[in-house]
Amino acid sequence: MKIVRYVSLMQRTSQALQRRKRTLGLVPTMGALHGGHLSLIRRARRENDRVVVSIFVNPLQFGPREDFKRYPKPLARDRSLCSRERVDFLFLPTGHEMVPPGFGSHVEVEGLSDVLCGEFRPGHFRGVATIVLKLLEIARPSRAYFGEKDFQQLTIVRRMASDFNLPVRIIGCPTVREADGLALSSRNAYLDATERAQAPLLHQALSLGARMARRGRAGVEIRRRMREALGPIRDGRIEYARIVDPTTLRETKRPRPGDRVIAAIRIGRTRLIDNVAV
Repeated sequence: MKIVRYVSLMQRTSQALQRRKRTLGLVPTMGALHGGHLSLIRRARRENDRVVVSIFVNPLQFGPREDFKRYPKPLARDRSLCSRERVDFLFLPTGHEMVPPGFGSHVEVEGLSDVLCGEFRPGHFRGVATIVLKLLEIARPSRAYFGEKDFQQLTIVRRMASDFNLPVRIIGCPTVREADGLALSSRNAYLDATERAQAPLLHQALSLGARMARRGRAGVEIRRRMREALGPIRDGRIEYARIVDPTTLRETKRPRPGDRVIAAIRIGRTRLIDNVAV
């Protein structure tokens, strides 16, 4: 596995692969890798000649009172996992290169960034889209892989790639879960034992919503029942719980196959998001 620390070297590496007509799969991450990330890497390995994993904790997507400074950064462990998964290139750009002094350009995907998580994290998806666009331009992959757990992020990246005519396929991969249904996330490590025991209620509420949608129940009723199902969480706060169109992310009044039941909650200090398809 080759460690690539500089943007210019990653660009030259990608250009050399293109000249040799080799496909490159990109798995963008913020590190603290878990089984969900590994599933993305394995799919990228199956579908491409070479695989690059990027690790960059993006400061642009954190709000002023969010957890940027305490976000986990177990780089030695991440390097070991990538080596074990036969990653070809590990791209570790510095903040100075990705967001240099005087950096003033940003990407805003209108209509998708100000709903759901965007209502509670202003500017978050502008930061996500900006850095993902930079990574796609630097690595120039044939395919880029994102988990469906962050469904709003996936939808925004797909729209951005389409709007800018980027020559890359954005691949969404199924959410990987614990045995009790909790979606794997780097932030699960913040949960204490009591909070962890309650966290599976999120997936249970989403599954309830999906069952109701399949039975033809109205969106407003689904929203109410999911909120009731999440009510028993101690020290919990529901940010949103609804069923949305997978392309526009707007709430659906009459659910259809393919819609997404989606929610975000806070348990103590930890914010959890998840979704399931109808």
